[in-house]
Amino acid sequence: MELPAVNLKAILLFHWLLTTWGCIVFSGAYAWANFTILALGVWAVAQRDSIDAIGMFLGGLLATIFLDIIHISIFYPRAGHSDTSNFSAGMAILSLLVKPFSCYLVYHMYQERGGELPSRADFLRPSQDQSAYQTIDSPEAPADPFADPGGRGQATPGY
Repeated sequence: MELPAVNLKAILLFHWLLTTWGCIVFSGAYAWANFTILALGVWAVAQRDSIDAIGMFLGGLLATIFLDIIHISIFYPRAGHSDTSNFSAGMAILSLLVKPFSCYLVYHMYQERGGELPSRADFLRPSQDQSAYQTIDSPEAPADPFADPGGRGQATPGY
C-alpha cells in the first residue's frame, strides 16, 4: 500500500490546531504534554537529517496517546455542557483519534531518515546520527609521555 505524501509540517499544523482548541477545556498538563511534543516536531522539521529528532517526535506522539486518554477521561466536563466545552472536548478527542495515523506517517518518515526499531540490547546505546559531524580524535592509541625520545630503550634514573 502506497502512503500518501504528507508533509511533516502539515501534521504539526493539524495537531497544533486541534491541541489549541482542546486547551480551551483541557489546560494544564494536557497543554504541556502536547505542546512539548509539538516542539519536538518543530525540531524534526528544522533538522531534516536527524534521526534523533524524528524519533523523539514519534516517541512523544505515542506517549501523548496514552496521556490524552488519561487527561480526557479524568477532566472531561460532566456538568454544564456549553457549546464551547463540547467543541473543545471534541477537538481533543479528534486529536486523540488521529494520532495513531500520524504516528504511522511519522514512523515512515523515521525509516526514510535511516532509523530502525532498536533491539533490546542496543536500546540505550547512542544513536548513529547521520549528520555532517566528524570527530577529530585519532583512532590511534596515545603515545606514552614517559617513553625515551631517543628510542634507545634506556630508563631515566629516578629520584
